[in-house]
Amino acid sequence: MNPALGTDPRRRTIAAQRGTATVFPRRRVVVVGGGIAGLAAATGLAERGVTVELLEAMPYLGGRVGGWTVPLPDGRHTGMSRGFHAFFRQYYNLRALLARAESGLAVLRPVADYPLVDAQGRVDSFRGLPTTPPWNAIAFALRSPTFPASGLLRVSAKDALPLIDVRVPDVYHALDDLDAHAFLDRIRFPDAARHLAFDVFSRSFFAPAEQLSAAELALMFHLYFLGSAEGLVFDVPHRPFHELWQPLADYLTGRGARLRTGMAVERIEQDGSVFRVNGSGETAHADAVVLATDVRGLRTLVANSPALGPPWWREQVAKLTTAPPFCVLRAWLDRPVDPARPAFLATGGRPPLDNVSVLDRYDTDAAAWATREGGSVVELHAYAVTGGDDPGVRQDIRARLWQRLHEVYPETRAARTVTEQVLWRDDCPLFPPGSFVFRPGISTPVPGLVLAGDGIRVDLPVALMERAATTGWLAANHLLANWGAAGHDLVTVPGRGYNAALRALRTLGALTARFGSRRDAIPGAGVPV
Repeated sequence: MNPALGTDPRRRTIAAQRGTATVFPRRRVVVVGGGIAGLAAATGLAERGVTVELLEAMPYLGGRVGGWTVPLPDGRHTGMSRGFHAFFRQYYNLRALLARAESGLAVLRPVADYPLVDAQGRVDSFRGLPTTPPWNAIAFALRSPTFPASGLLRVSAKDALPLIDVRVPDVYHALDDLDAHAFLDRIRFPDAARHLAFDVFSRSFFAPAEQLSAAELALMFHLYFLGSAEGLVFDVPHRPFHELWQPLADYLTGRGARLRTGMAVERIEQDGSVFRVNGSGETAHADAVVLATDVRGLRTLVANSPALGPPWWREQVAKLTTAPPFCVLRAWLDRPVDPARPAFLATGGRPPLDNVSVLDRYDTDAAAWATREGGSVVELHAYAVTGGDDPGVRQDIRARLWQRLHEVYPETRAARTVTEQVLWRDDCPLFPPGSFVFRPGISTPVPGLVLAGDGIRVDLPVALMERAATTGWLAANHLLANWGAAGHDLVTVPGRGYNAALRALRTLGALTARFGSRRDAIPGAGVPV
């Protein structure tokens, strides 16, 4: 595999079905949604000779990782998006999608570090850590100011064992009924370390720990720490998001796909084996349909299509929920921030601020403006805002975000804001405790209809953008298999704990828990772990 697409020798390849190189007779598929999942599905199908029509309601591609332009006071336009996104090295299937159009992934630039700072000013860093588990997590803990030895000694090793050997979907059967906050309480994880080691990750799902399944938190720990040797540092696109997806769009149109933005699909009907996809005053006919919308769009579309699917499946779709609102505040300042500031800073214990980005460190649009004006472009995020639908709350959040920026980057107190953009959204999927068993999967009870997206169930160790890409490829594979065509191989982090000794410890802990106080049931079962 291309080094740009992964270097972990234990990464797992999931071989797709074998079959013909192209679909014959030729089939027509409508893909609803032009985000990562929809683009992956469209790519997987178009590469096998399927006639693809992709319909996207927004005027741009990329979904929640898409972008647009906004005017500046000088009359020029610059890029705007929904905020910072980290392209981790273990996002194999997302990176494979981008590599279709740019084989060397030249669009991505490494971020040397992303420090985490708490309310007391203590800083954790990922710079220079070993990449191989468990040494990465051990080295992180040993040098962290938030992991005192006394606190770590109070951690319940037995209760923490599920973090050591995560397996999917087993982790959901074990932990999905528990919320992430209660799980960390059970472990007796040190409060200060919790803010930086776990809360930052849980809030990357746009949800407070109390509303997030403990299984999702354990999955993230596996994906980023103990399950992958790709390291903890990530890449970012140097190209603004409104330009990021154009090479892939060109790649798709070169394979006969038709990509249509500004096309809102309203309902789907069936006439025998033919689907009628209705929206924006038009009807598209297809042999199969991929629904790759966000959660709210999927719920609405299924509700507006009363003959689509049996009641039990429709109920699964209706139960999907979205996370609380989040805010992105992007500001163009008349002077630069300190040159030592990182491209990305995560914060813990400083509500409502979750992170700060300095866009001119990596984004070519922002860098050009900063060079031209002698300023800087900063972006502030507030995730999972309680009451974020209220205008008064929104005004308060904006004011407090500025206050927090002045705390963490004091030099910005003297800066004048040339212009700012404040964006609120509430369309990210929520994974509350107990929801996994009811989450709809990629295949559906309707022949020829498949789902994709980061809110869709997939029994693989993936999350966020990588879950979207993976489900898109799998949706294409499902349809291709029905037509006797070859699918596309996928790659994930290892499906179980990376270290054999830690896996053995996990097994011993499970046996100890099973047999309880019967110390004579298993040799050595009473030994504490």
